[in-house]
Amino acid sequence: MNVLKILPEINEIKDVSLRQKVIDIWNEAADYRGWTEELLLAIPFTLLAENVTISFIHHVRAVCLMCMAVDDVQESLHQERRIPVNRDYLIAGALLADVGKLLEYEIVDGGSVKSSYGRYLRHPFSGVGLAYKHDIPVEVMHVIATHAKEGAGEKRSPESIIFHHADFIDFELVK
Repeated sequence: MNVLKILPEINEIKDVSLRQKVIDIWNEAADYRGWTEELLLAIPFTLLAENVTISFIHHVRAVCLMCMAVDDVQESLHQERRIPVNRDYLIAGALLADVGKLLEYEIVDGGSVKSSYGRYLRHPFSGVGLAYKHDIPVEVMHVIATHAKEGAGEKRSPESIIFHHADFIDFELVK
């Protein structure tokens, strides 16, 4: 699978090592169930709503692009008055936050369903596991871990705050 073709935002990560690790994680997660580019572009981004027409990949890309846009606006208007944001960590976190869904979901009779694995571990947990295995910085794992309900009550980093809100904006507007 050509990860860069379906997720061109990976190229925005300046740190070459981090960029390659993000690609490797996506490849490993896709290989776990044999996800193809076509399947990834066809599965819904969530199983928590009926009749979802937005694909998983389009959701990942939209949220990543929103994160970069928020960072750009904050940098442009607030400059040194804002809390620093590590853009590479923000982008990597945005691209990896939902990668665990490739373990959580499976295709049964042509439709996406929660797998037996997914009934026990939601994607933030498996995403952190994959990230840890690939030696992703803890700051990026924090974004993955705190982006969904599992992160409620945790103090979020600036990167996690941006991602959390962008993710829920997209979720609420397209579900």
